[in-house]
Amino acid sequence: MFDRNVGGTDRLLRLGFGAIGLFLGVVVWTVLDRPVAGGLVGVLGAILLGTGLARRCPINRALGVDTRQNE
Repeated sequence: MFDRNVGGTDRLLRLGFGAIGLFLGVVVWTVLDRPVAGGLVGVLGAILLGTGLARRCPINRALGVDTRQNE
């Protein structure tokens, strides 16, 4: 598909914030009964988790950004 362009601190931040976002999305949806807000937060968290796990980000690619450091 395309080369990896996410690494190091960027990857850790994506994984951390993605997990938090996914969790908060579920909480907002179920506990606070706000499905639209919870869904949006959850989807954003899932996207961050996915790009962190795959180490590929289409936005980074479009902008020509590569956060790997000689990996």
